[in-house]
Amino acid sequence: MRKLMIITAALLSFGSVAAQTKQTLKHTAEMNTIEEDHYTFALSDQVTREKISFKNRYGITLSGDLYLPKNAGNVKLAALAISGPFGAVKQQSSGLYANEMAARGFAVVAFDPSYTGESGGEPRNLASPEINTEDFSAAVDYLGLQSFVDRDKIGIIGICGFGGMGLNAVAVDKRVKAVATTSMYDMTRVMSKGYNDSMTLEQRTKMLVDLGVQRWDDAANGKPAEGSRNLPEKLIGDEPQFVVDYFNYYRTPRGFHPGSVNSNGAWLVTNPISFMNMPLLSYVKEISPRPILIIAGANAHSRYFSEDIYNMAAEPKELVIIPDAVHVDLYDKIEVIPFDKLDLFFKENLK
Repeated sequence: MRKLMIITAALLSFGSVAAQTKQTLKHTAEMNTIEEDHYTFALSDQVTREKISFKNRYGITLSGDLYLPKNAGNVKLAALAISGPFGAVKQQSSGLYANEMAARGFAVVAFDPSYTGESGGEPRNLASPEINTEDFSAAVDYLGLQSFVDRDKIGIIGICGFGGMGLNAVAVDKRVKAVATTSMYDMTRVMSKGYNDSMTLEQRTKMLVDLGVQRWDDAANGKPAEGSRNLPEKLIGDEPQFVVDYFNYYRTPRGFHPGSVNSNGAWLVTNPISFMNMPLLSYVKEISPRPILIIAGANAHSRYFSEDIYNMAAEPKELVIIPDAVHVDLYDKIEVIPFDKLDLFFKENLK
């Protein structure tokens, strides 16, 4: 039972498996040759990109990429901080979003959260609702200090699990003037209650008991244990469709990156502990009167998170449901992600 609950914890931390395909096997060798500096998208010829770093309030150095529109002149730019999905790195979805938004005239930072990717923090492959919320505010610190940024025109885009972190950051950080999420997850809710709030009190209690025992093991060993690899080399064949969708993004050349926990690693076994009794979005109403744009796929397994947060939030707010889209379609499918809508939203609200 203990092993089962640890596996469940890993799944709720976005460790997933998916069904084997011929295409996956064909691309295995190719993925193994991908270098850390690989990006899963092409840089726009209208955009420049440079590596940056900045510290959060806990002294952790975060690694980011700064995207700027070419030929912006001397005009101070509206700016965006972007991160996500949960378990991804800036060379994946957040960088793609930054690239697209910079081409539309914004100064944008896409960053790796603490303990992941090229950012600092020990031990590795750890997440925290508090520290990851702070990571967004640290990116806002950085943007507000740049001579080419209008610090009164800063917004946030949070993708997947960092949609919830982004909303949480905006609730507490009044410097941020607008926030958008895509394929949003409330990670505290899913880890503490299971998908669709299906975890029973008995299951939750057992999971916490097992995690406590794991802490003793980690203390005895002098280091935290890693869970099962988030996504294996091949698939079993009977997984839920959303798990297959994750595999088809993270474990194929479409979205694979060696530095991404979901592509090529595992969360720590004890990763869920800080999420288990810390409701992330208790103060979402306090984002108002600043606007919220929430975007979700009509066929996304995660759609209920977006709808529930939309109902909780105060005006002004907007919920956009993308027809036929699943959760991961909003990671990288340019033809599906409503960038025109995002562009209009921020240009109207960062002025």
